[in-house]
Amino acid sequence: MAKAFITGLEGTGLTERERSFLADERPWGLILFQRNCVEPAQVRDLVAGFRDAVGRADAPVLIDQEGGRVQRLKPPHWPAYPPGASFGALYLQDADLGLQITRLNARLIAADLQDLGIDVDCLPVLDVPQPGSHDVIGDRAYGATPEIVIALAREAAEGLLAGGVLPVIKHIPGHGRAGVDSHKLLPRVDASREALEMVDFAPFRALHAMPLAMTAHVVYEALDDNAPATTSRRVLEGVIRGNLGFKGCLMSDDLSMEALDGDFGARTRASLSAGCDLVLHCNGDFAEMRAVADATPPLGGKALERADAALARRGVPEPFDRAEARARLEDALAEHWRIA
Repeated sequence: MAKAFITGLEGTGLTERERSFLADERPWGLILFQRNCVEPAQVRDLVAGFRDAVGRADAPVLIDQEGGRVQRLKPPHWPAYPPGASFGALYLQDADLGLQITRLNARLIAADLQDLGIDVDCLPVLDVPQPGSHDVIGDRAYGATPEIVIALAREAAEGLLAGGVLPVIKHIPGHGRAGVDSHKLLPRVDASREALEMVDFAPFRALHAMPLAMTAHVVYEALDDNAPATTSRRVLEGVIRGNLGFKGCLMSDDLSMEALDGDFGARTRASLSAGCDLVLHCNGDFAEMRAVADATPPLGGKALERADAALARRGVPEPFDRAEARARLEDALAEHWRIA
């Protein structure tokens, strides 16, 4: 049985130490980063090697392929994609076209990932940036209002699903007000519960039926003054499961981010006990991976049910003309996106 964690790897191929680790610890999934992705055949081999090592041909493989600043697969072997804000700009100019092109873009990304055996994309970003917030979200967001984010994020998610790739909505219940980068520091948000409900929570409530979500390493003082969402039962159970109605599989953001404190065993136990179904560790540091695995139990109970239900939503890609879609994307976004 798989354990309730998603792991990264150090490089472009499995080391013997990593292969043994995967076989012994059986993580639920793998997440890939740019350091793991050199060219298509190498990525396919790495994905296949992971699945062989854990003994599950359907083990999920994740990636953050948003476009813009957050794109792990890069030219020349893979196309460049726009950041979320480009679709928001198009939507403000022509709402119907903005919706169509947002879905088309996600369908193109899904086709790239399917070619490699990757079946989960940590997209769409549902965060709504607010004045004065850190630009760690910035142009990754579709817009500055919940209405724009809801409309475009839904199309992105449906585009991925149409291509046989599972979307992960993030960063629940909202990272848009964070004044610091949670990769480096712990953000504290002092907005009222009413403000959070009206803006930050709205996209997640609207897309609560999505299969997977990723938490925010953010303290919301109106909800829990002591713990970030990732390790707060008050937020995970009371707000995300209760108020927002999210019934899907809930994973932590990366445990190696500096917003969290404590050793990696403590971070793992705190996240799982608060209500995360899965914990995510990304950087490929073997000692950290070992500590996370040692603190992680086998996936079971409601968490297993939710993880299985998420994977059951992987489908066969719908028919698709990739060349025509790419040309249409570039033409539609000519005024809002320039390839560097």
